[in-house]
Amino acid sequence: MKFATVTAVLLMIIVCVLLPKLPAIHTWAVEREEERIAEAELAEQKITMSDLTIKNTEVADDTEQRQLRLKLPAGVKGSDITISNDYVTQTVRIELPQTEVSYFENDPLTGSSNHIDNLSYAVSKGSSGLIEITMDQVYELDMDYDENYYYFDFLTPHEVYDKVVVVDAGHGGRAPGATKQGINEKDIDLGIVLQLKKIFDNSGGNIGVYYTRTDDSNPTFDQRVQLANKSQADLFISIHNNSTKSGRMSSTHGTQVMYSESDTKELGSKAFAQICLDHVTEALESRDKGLVEGDEIYIIRTSDVPVALIEVGFMTNQEELNLLNSTDYQKKAAEGVYDAVLDAFAKGY
Repeated sequence: MKFATVTAVLLMIIVCVLLPKLPAIHTWAVEREEERIAEAELAEQKITMSDLTIKNTEVADDTEQRQLRLKLPAGVKGSDITISNDYVTQTVRIELPQTEVSYFENDPLTGSSNHIDNLSYAVSKGSSGLIEITMDQVYELDMDYDENYYYFDFLTPHEVYDKVVVVDAGHGGRAPGATKQGINEKDIDLGIVLQLKKIFDNSGGNIGVYYTRTDDSNPTFDQRVQLANKSQADLFISIHNNSTKSGRMSSTHGTQVMYSESDTKELGSKAFAQICLDHVTEALESRDKGLVEGDEIYIIRTSDVPVALIEVGFMTNQEELNLLNSTDYQKKAAEGVYDAVLDAFAKGY
């Protein structure tokens, strides 16, 4: 009898200790599998590139160190060139038509390589060229061209915007996150983020917002957090949805926010997480499930900026699952996140 009583007490203690941490355990387990999937997807997308050198010039200051000049191939106009800037990988892609290998052998790029991590090129069978420039951090491009050259100025986000925010839609690609009744968490996460993007796009404010994904892609965890770190973001928000550890439907419902317990600044991760929790629960009229320490989560513990991982609701609660899968509810969640960002900036972030 005494043994049974002691066992029951021990079980109660274990439940009391673990129950608040179950959502975090769920997130950690999913994270391990997603990192493996994301690395495999990146390997599939790899393009064979050759090293390209840059003709370095003497520069006076940091601004000039972030300038490049590209000599146009014979017969190619500036308007023929296609430029893309992948903020997630900090990679600028320059596509040039009618380009032979010999063009790249004559050092077409002039400037400073101080802020360049990698520089490479490829030529397709159709004689179109590709230059990839991997920068040391996130930059916005200011571009111009004349008859002979294409000019690039690389500006930091804070040189362009008053404030900078990075928004992460959890999961993606072959990593669905929690899945219930044919509904994937990755789609709900993305739905909320796309609603948030609409709000920011129409806000008229000078806030630069960078998104880890706006489609069904799956950036690695390091790419997600480095977008925040390398843009020197003022705030980093990751949108997720919750599940019980067992994955079975239950009565558990509500909104939680994870934060970095190692960020002890007054205007740090925990205070920002509380702002997010207050505004999202108010917008959704959802149950406040409190804050959860999250340093075991990679994107939280490696973030150099105030981070909040918002678990909007529980997909293992039938009523909440139905709501989360609706556009109206996703829009309300996005409005709550947007209000949290404005409130955080008003408080000095």
